[in-house]
This record gives sequence, C-alpha cells and structure tokens, in this order.
Amino acid sequence: MPTPPYTGGVLPGAEPIDLPGGPVGVLLSHGFTGTTQSMRPWAEHLAAAGLTVSAPRLPGHGTRWQDMNATRFSDWYGELERAFTDLRARCDSVFVMGLSMGGTLTLRLAELRPDEVAGIVVVNASLASERKDVKLAPLISKVLPSMPGIGSDVKKPGVEELAYDKVPLKALVSLQKAWPVVRADLHKITCPVLVYRSSVDHVVEPISGRVLLQGLAGGTVEERVLEDSYHVATLDNDAPTIFEGSLEFVRTHAPAAAS
Repeated sequence: MPTPPYTGGVLPGAEPIDLPGGPVGVLLSHGFTGTTQSMRPWAEHLAAAGLTVSAPRLPGHGTRWQDMNATRFSDWYGELERAFTDLRARCDSVFVMGLSMGGTLTLRLAELRPDEVAGIVVVNASLASERKDVKLAPLISKVLPSMPGIGSDVKKPGVEELAYDKVPLKALVSLQKAWPVVRADLHKITCPVLVYRSSVDHVVEPISGRVLLQGLAGGTVEERVLEDSYHVATLDNDAPTIFEGSLEFVRTHAPAAAS
C-alpha cells in the first residue's frame, strides 16, 4: 500500500509486533523504507505454531521518509539488537529472520553475536549493487534528499507494501557503507542459515545472492529459489513457502520449538 498522508506519529500497520508464545523465539526484521506490515503475516504464522515472535519498527521507518534521512545503519542495527536482547531474556533460544535490508541486519547480528543466534533465515538480503543510480547515491545525496521509491515490488495482484514512496538518499548511502563490512564478516557466522532468493527481483540484484553464498561457503547454508515472487516475497505468491520453510527450519534446529 502506498504511504498514506502523514498526520503525525506511526503509520497504521507500521507498529512493532510482539506475539508471546513458547520458549523458542523468532526475531523478524523488515526492510529498507518498509515497515512491519511486510512481516505481520510471517509473524502470525510462526506465533500460531507456538513461537514467541518480535518484529521491531526500525528507526526512521513507518512515519515519513524525511525521518529516515536522520538515521543510519547503526541506528537500525541498534534497534534490532535491542529487540534481540529482550527476546533472549524471555526465550531459551532465538532465531533471527529478515527481508531485504532486514536480511542484511540479520546477517550482521549473527556475525557479532554468533554464540547467541540459533539460526537465521534471510529473504532477498541486500549486500551489493551494480545499479548506476545506487553507485552515484553518495554524490546525488549532496544535492538531492531522495530518489523514487522501491516499495511494493510484488507480483501477486492486489497486494501492496506499506513503504515510503521515496528513497532517502543519506540513509541509502549509510546502507551502502555497511555492505562491505557485512560481507567481510560473513565467515564469522556459525549458525545454520536458510537463504530465500526470488528469481525475479527488481530491487535487490543477483550479485547480492552470489556474494552471500560465497561468503557463507563452508558453513551450514541452504539456498531456496522463489520462482513466483518479486522482492517483497513475504507478501507475495511464495509467502506460504517461506512461512512453512522457516518454521520447519526452526523445528529442525530447535526440535522442542513447536509441535
């Protein structure tokens, strides 16, 4: 859904998600310029299976795009880590899962807290770009505050993502700077990894998938290709595949998680 007119506060549908459940937790992270709306069906599916699920609203998201230009990757990561620490205090084990930049943040969390993350699932995680406009973002950001949005890349008819209709360029530059840092530390991830990648994605390019698998080589990693979804696959035709696959992943690596 396109961003509604801003009247102050958090947009309806962008609120943090907290669904209490059993002793195994799942932390979900939405993507760049997106909101928890893209996570809610996933969160509800996992919670229905008895898991404790949390999905924070990342700083600068879910209000107006101008707010996001005042935030950086460290702010988004800090909020996800805060939510992770909270979930760890409530659960015996915690899995982390994310879409797009949420996948990037998920990878970073698994790099920095390897002994605490039980496993991760990433969907179309962003780690690089070969697009000219993205490469020029550091220069463009000096004269323009934003460029056209990337939200609602969904194949399924009638489904729209609650996301900004503009990309805040200073925020994008911060994400760009984080990519090589995350890529360089992929070898530090010791937990099992499940990677979902859309075969057609108009936001995150194939190079991200390639560098992710290269960086994780030698670890416990599996890639599954989504043939009937675009970038926001958690709201698209393959959403049930992601939901069931991630639940089975949790059951495999934390057998007492859900019956």
